[in-house]
Amino acid sequence: MEILLRLVLNTLVVLAVAYILPGVVVDGYMAAFVAALAIGVINAVIKPILFVLTLPITIITLGIFTLVLNALLLLLASAIVPGFEIAGFWTAIIFGIIFSIVNMAFHRWEKSY
Repeated sequence: MEILLRLVLNTLVVLAVAYILPGVVVDGYMAAFVAALAIGVINAVIKPILFVLTLPITIITLGIFTLVLNALLLLLASAIVPGFEIAGFWTAIIFGIIFSIVNMAFHRWEKSY
């Protein structure tokens, strides 16, 4: 149930960010749902591997490289999912920051109940 709730929340976040940021385009609810699913799978499978491989760069940059890694993974999701487009690298960074803040807030709210 928690996974489904998180997927619905991520779908809503994708739709909201597409409405706010001019560089993010979502063609509909189904594209947002598939984009949220793809982002979740990429974050669960590919991100840990890349994080370990880029750990020296992350340590040297004091964690800032994690933003770059998130942006690249979001661009990968936009390349895979039809109907979900992110215009550029900086838009992907802003999208990733907003996405992470909302997920962190939801996780804290969920733990309090």
